Amino acid sequence: MNADGWLADTRSSYDTVAVSYADQLRGALAGTPFLRAALELFAGMIHTAGGGPVADVGCGPGHVTAHLHELGVDAFGIDLSPGMVDVARRDHPDLRFEVGSMTDLSLADASVTALLAFWSLIHVPDDAIPTVFGHFRRVVRPGGPLLLGFHIGDESRLKTEGYGGHPMKVHVHHRQPAQVTAWLCDAGFTVEAQWLLGLDGHLPGAVLFARRQS
Repeated sequence: MNADGWLADTRSSYDTVAVSYADQLRGALAGTPFLRAALELFAGMIHTAGGGPVADVGCGPGHVTAHLHELGVDAFGIDLSPGMVDVARRDHPDLRFEVGSMTDLSLADASVTALLAFWSLIHVPDDAIPTVFGHFRRVVRPGGPLLLGFHIGDESRLKTEGYGGHPMKVHVHHRQPAQVTAWLCDAGFTVEAQWLLGLDGHLPGAVLFARRQS
């Protein structure tokens, strides 16, 4: 899959659905206690590390960034879609959001205490994951925590419509935790814990807590 092609398709798709997507996700964390617990644990790890800036990569409309801020984390958001960043800035004007790609993060080496990618890896093809995780390792300080959330499965499908019926063109990749763990280890992270969510539902997920090796 051409890198420029999938990035352009993902950017334009989320520009199209940004407002509807934000409306659907508003308040979503209130109904997901296990995700809130994961974020609270992640915030505790950041506080234990002494605090500092935390990047929410693929932040979308910024609801998770804002939740981390409420937990006392100095979080800022990065998203590929300018439309999503506009909505995030509208809904959370006191927080920092910027346009950027996880395939080429414009952050200095070891410049963030921690990094979060919550269901934002699902559109990244397998062959681009090592590059993405390499950037994650580069920008996170040695020993800093990493939190990932993603769909569990073995399939990739093309999504052509979503979030209010708007047209989209994005591939959605479902992955096994063992594969994501292997990629993280190859990139220089140690996976410390794994949570499996909604295994009896139609869209099971996984949350991995990892840490950059020194």
